[in-house]
Amino acid sequence: MSLSVATNTSAATAHRYLKANDVEATRSLAKLSSGSRIVRASDDAASLAVGTKLKADVGALRQAQVNASHASSVLQVADGALQQLSDVLIRMKALATQSVNGALSDTERGYLDAEYRQLILQIDQIAENTKFNGDPLLDGTYNKDFLVGLDATNDAINVTIADVTSAGLGLTTGVDTSANAVTALGEIDAAIETLLTERATMGAMMSRFDYASANVATTIENLDAARSVLMDVDLAAEMANFSSKQVVMQASVAMLAQANQMPQNLLKLLQ
Repeated sequence: MSLSVATNTSAATAHRYLKANDVEATRSLAKLSSGSRIVRASDDAASLAVGTKLKADVGALRQAQVNASHASSVLQVADGALQQLSDVLIRMKALATQSVNGALSDTERGYLDAEYRQLILQIDQIAENTKFNGDPLLDGTYNKDFLVGLDATNDAINVTIADVTSAGLGLTTGVDTSANAVTALGEIDAAIETLLTERATMGAMMSRFDYASANVATTIENLDAARSVLMDVDLAAEMANFSSKQVVMQASVAMLAQANQMPQNLLKLLQ
């Protein structure tokens, strides 16, 4: 290559390498600053696609955990109300049993019946006032799905709560007479059995949601680990790479300075 003062080819070459090294150092710095191995799609398009999908799945699963927690809360609220209903029914059974007592007159049975019917009203009040986020829980209308996974079809758990109002429990007879009290006892026994069955179902559902939540937590942990392998930067390796790029950049700057001095050296030939 000929030597010329009009065109400094060596400086242009040195400048080109300096720009390239600066780009590489900037990319390395971006990775270190962001903590991500993939700053641009061109860094690793395939890993970016997989890692982004994994990140989306983890976000959805975290919400699925919240869904499971909300479902358990709904069931706990309903179960607490069923416990109160059980206590009411126990008192009603005592009143009905007392009414089947030959030593009592119809007047005294009327007193028992007055309390008995107030307790029926209390059952309806409990059923009416037991709500979660504005939705009644105990009137037979609660039928909700809770998604506790990624598959909207297979990972949704349905929660249905039976009608435990006085009508739903079949409590229609008073205890104003001995005969009615006998009938009422049968109704109360059936109502207590219904509540026990419903509470057992709720307990099983709460257990299922607890296991579902635990499984989701494990899945989140594993997906996060997989995403980290694909997306997170290896700080030690990248720092070593960045240091290397800095050294090369310093060498490029020094060589560019030397190249810029070459035309001055050629001018000495004219003296």
